[in-house]
Amino acid sequence: GAPASAPDAASGSAAAAAAKGDASTDLTAATPAAGDAGPSTSEPTAPADIDALLKEFYGDVKDVDRDNEVNRILWAFKLNPFERLNLRFDATDSEVKKQYRKLSLMVHPDKCKHPQASTAFDILGEAQKQLFNEELRNFINMVLDTAREDVRKARRKQTKHDSAVRVAAMLSEEGRAGVEAAWEQSDEFHEQWRMKAREYMAQTEWKRRKTVHRLKDELARDETAAKEAKEAAKKKKEKEKEWEKSRDKRVNTWRDFANKKRGISDESADGTKAKAKKSVGETKAPKLKTNDEDKLYVQRPVTEQFRPAQPVQMKQGQINQPPPGQNRPRR
Repeated sequence: GAPASAPDAASGSAAAAAAKGDASTDLTAATPAAGDAGPSTSEPTAPADIDALLKEFYGDVKDVDRDNEVNRILWAFKLNPFERLNLRFDATDSEVKKQYRKLSLMVHPDKCKHPQASTAFDILGEAQKQLFNEELRNFINMVLDTAREDVRKARRKQTKHDSAVRVAAMLSEEGRAGVEAAWEQSDEFHEQWRMKAREYMAQTEWKRRKTVHRLKDELARDETAAKEAKEAAKKKKEKEKEWEKSRDKRVNTWRDFANKKRGISDESADGTKAKAKKSVGETKAPKLKTNDEDKLYVQRPVTEQFRPAQPVQMKQGQINQPPPGQNRPRR
């Protein structure tokens, strides 16, 4: 045939080299590795082996990393289970389970040599229970939503006259909403959200503790009042009982007094009633204080203190003269 041109020869040599490379690749793949008894029988990893792979991976984790994780858990914010599990506040239930499995394998007391590894392991379990408790999870989400709204308000106020944000909103397809949504995925937003959530949770816990303390004080006061009322009722009942016991004695005493007042005495030794002499009380005149050692005047009796002065009686033929010491009126 006609001789081949230079480009056709080059393309033919390239095709031959590619075919040779494919053949060598197939031969290498088919050749068993050194140390193997026969051809490879490996299969794709099943989902059931994921836990085993995780255990094998975390078995090689250094003890320093385990100790650091234990310290992080112990020093995490106690009121927020998301922080104890080192999760974002918008994590789903599947992410919570995955993170708990990961951290629990890392700080397990059988694997970690830290002296407080068991405490950290218990804290992780308690945090997972709180997040899967529907009532508590709703309360935590309510507090977190309030904190997030405050962070958003502060962001809007801060970037109200920011030209960079305006330009980004103009370039974004979703406008300002797209810019804010992208910012809420950043670490800066989550850090501000975490700090505001800590503030709100601390305030809520403080109010709860004050309410519990006040309720305890009120219950203690009610118990004290009930105890005092019970003691008062008991004393009153005992007093009434003693009063009933002394009824006959009081009645006999009154009868004896009435009999003596009427002049009737008790029975004599021979059984006959003898009439007693009626005791008549004596009236004595009150003592008059005529002289007082401390005072220089004579004190009159009570009946004479306010006695009016007696008029002066004029003798027959006596002229009305002024008292001594007064001058006569001039004519």
